Amino acid sequence: MWETLRKEETLKALETDKRKGLSNEDIILRKQKYGKNKLEDKPKETLFMKFIKQFNDFMIIILIIASIISAAISYIQGENDYIDSIIIITIVILNAIMGVVQESKAEKSIEALRKMTPPKAKVLRNSIISEINAEELVPGDIIILEAGNYVPADCRLIESHDLKIEESSLTGETESVLKDANIICKKDIPIGDRLNMSYMASIVVNGHAKAVVTDIGMNTKVGKIANMIIQDEAPQTPIQKKLGQVGKILGIACLAICFIIFIIGLIKKIEPMEMFMTSVGLAVAAIPEGLPAIVTIVLSIGVTKMAKNNSIIRKLPAVETLGSSRVICSDKTGTLTQNKMTVVEIKSSNPDFAIELGTMCTDSEILYKKGKIEIAGEPTEVALVQNGLKNNKNKIELYQKMPRVEEIPFDSNRKMMTTIHRLENNKYRIITKGAPDVLLNKCNISNLEKQKVQRENLNMAEKALRVIAVSYKDIDRLPSKIDTENIENNLNFVRFNWND
Repeated sequence: MWETLRKEETLKALETDKRKGLSNEDIILRKQKYGKNKLEDKPKETLFMKFIKQFNDFMIIILIIASIISAAISYIQGENDYIDSIIIITIVILNAIMGVVQESKAEKSIEALRKMTPPKAKVLRNSIISEINAEELVPGDIIILEAGNYVPADCRLIESHDLKIEESSLTGETESVLKDANIICKKDIPIGDRLNMSYMASIVVNGHAKAVVTDIGMNTKVGKIANMIIQDEAPQTPIQKKLGQVGKILGIACLAICFIIFIIGLIKKIEPMEMFMTSVGLAVAAIPEGLPAIVTIVLSIGVTKMAKNNSIIRKLPAVETLGSSRVICSDKTGTLTQNKMTVVEIKSSNPDFAIELGTMCTDSEILYKKGKIEIAGEPTEVALVQNGLKNNKNKIELYQKMPRVEEIPFDSNRKMMTTIHRLENNKYRIITKGAPDVLLNKCNISNLEKQKVQRENLNMAEKALRVIAVSYKDIDRLPSKIDTENIENNLNFVRFNWND
């Protein structure tokens, strides 16, 4: 709905002001109406309920009943022999405790991960910009989105400046999307094509924007996914199904055989109590009471090994399910790889200069947080800046020597980006980076050299490398008009590439 409205219509529908934001009275009323901006989880079970659920197995129920009957008859007969009953009950209880302990450990680990970094949001309220917990957002809030931020709620963009957002948590596509607040979308288009919207849990990788919150908490797109997970009960794993079948077959067979033996004993006029005890003993002996414990121990070992490799599994049987999988379908980036770009190869007669140019012609920012360096921006540009740091080319220091004075932002049609820097001798350096096949046409390069570069580009592409080209030129003064025609021409070609 919101993507089909103009910015002014959205602000009017949400009864908010893009210059002032919401007032304190508005915020109180909307908190009462909409609640907090957080995702709900399944109601937590008590340890006692988790413990009781461990006995939800046909075979274990038969074992417990058999041990109780055995102990009761032993007491009635005055024998006071409870060893078998105690052993069976002990094994069953230990099995249940192991299951509860492992499940609780996994839940605590998952909860710790959730609480590690409580999200913040920069919001405009009462004409003042401040930072608050994202949970406190309400529909109608005006928020500021900047590179490196998580989008704290579903929003309609009202201003955007070279804004790129990575929406893989919703769409599965790791390539960032260039957003535009001025676009009006058609009805019923996919989430990935809603270029005037930003959604909760996506990440701003480039640029900045102002947006109005349209939905919070469980009403967001991510919230609807969370709601499906809450309502959907996980199906039984292959081992649970097999153990259930084995338990039922053994249980029914044992009961049937015991009943037959009991009847035969009565026909032969054997004491009924003696035959009953014989039948119960046969049932206890036939049922493999150690099987549940052995299965739990084996699965626990598997879970422990996976935990050491940073794979947390909440339910023990899930280990066996993973082992039974024949085909695993996944998106390579972020699943089988780290979802990070890394410079792996540089093709230039002057690699240091190529690294310097590539580092400077980016919008990524170097941040120092708690003594650690973090780089915010698009993965491709982050890779360039990281490579610069590895080779003693710090973007901050380079910008101090050669300040950035102008730019021509990246455009998907041009497939290029240009930055302009003032040199120490008051001349200017123009740096352009982009797709090799496009950038070559902007450079002073012979046809022979151009063919060599194109072959090199093809060779690197065949090695699954993503290739980017860099060029530059120094000029005495800037033209009166900064545009692609006046700036992006007669460039000197440099080149290098990276891989993810």
